[in-house]
Amino acid sequence: MNRNELKKVGLPLSWGQLLTIAGSIVLSLLAGILTLFQVNAVLIFVVSGAALAILAALVGQATDQLGTRLGPGATGVLQSALGNLPELFVGIFALRAGLISVVQSAIVGSILGNSLLVLCLAFLVGGLRHGTQRFSSTVPRMIANLTLLSVSALIIPTLTFGLHTPAAGHEDGLSIACAVILLVVFIASIPVSLKGGPTRLPKEEVGSLHAWPMALAIVVLVGAGVGAAFVSDWFVAALTPAITTLHISPAFTGLVIVALAGNAVENVVGIQFAARNQSDLAMSVILNSSLQVALGLTPVLVILSFFIGGAHLTLVLAPLLVAALALAAILSTVIIYDGESTWLEGLALIGLYSIIAASFWWG
Repeated sequence: MNRNELKKVGLPLSWGQLLTIAGSIVLSLLAGILTLFQVNAVLIFVVSGAALAILAALVGQATDQLGTRLGPGATGVLQSALGNLPELFVGIFALRAGLISVVQSAIVGSILGNSLLVLCLAFLVGGLRHGTQRFSSTVPRMIANLTLLSVSALIIPTLTFGLHTPAAGHEDGLSIACAVILLVVFIASIPVSLKGGPTRLPKEEVGSLHAWPMALAIVVLVGAGVGAAFVSDWFVAALTPAITTLHISPAFTGLVIVALAGNAVENVVGIQFAARNQSDLAMSVILNSSLQVALGLTPVLVILSFFIGGAHLTLVLAPLLVAALALAAILSTVIIYDGESTWLEGLALIGLYSIIAASFWWG
């Protein structure tokens, strides 16, 4: 049965969308059953991580579908507000469990995953298929600049602590101040997005989506959001015993595994655009994901940590996390400035991401 046949029976969905919805339901139920019967923690960790990845993709699809009714600018706003729901839930439950290092590493890992891993895979796949790819550098440059400024704000509390400035000892207050300022910048970017600014979803992508009925988009979004909340709880509950069994450090778990679980499937879209030689779309989608984490998700988690109980999340990071964050922001900005990408640049970035990930294997 093809898409047209699905439409004839009243289903405005492609096979891929149906499989995504079915997969998220099956894996979420399986994760719940395994948790209920307290099966092996590693198995729960793997299944709930896979469910979380598919639910993240489903949240992204439903958000995009709502945006088709509102225009590209509003879609960008919806993506910023709702696109990171699964990562937000994981962060909340991890903070309640006192897993500060996992949350900090996951935040940095999400930015690294988008700015290095996904970007380099897009360069590599697109370059191997189409040679040197060219894209309009104006919008990606603006997004990269905003990300670089946001990352700079995230690094300042670590510097004040490490350099023993008068602000040292006031990490909580400084982190909240940085978080509030970043949220003000995020709120200020909303009117720009609504007018078609650099943080919007490009018109070509919005136009290419097959529209769902509004009711279906809302139901899928609510269902995926609720499912992500439950699965995140099970995922975090299995995290500590799983990494103990597997002898993986919390830092590596957050930087690589947790970060990829919240981004992997959704960011395949950016790589697909590069494979189709739609480089402008690929750059906008991939770089926007990093910006959403730095400018939206991180400050929200910092502020929420002071109200939900458990450990307080500050922006005082491990030195290696700070170095990795700065490298990712600077390199992604430099690389996109010339408006060209090659497969060799992609391969080099994959190597850098692998080296950074390996450096956190032991903690």
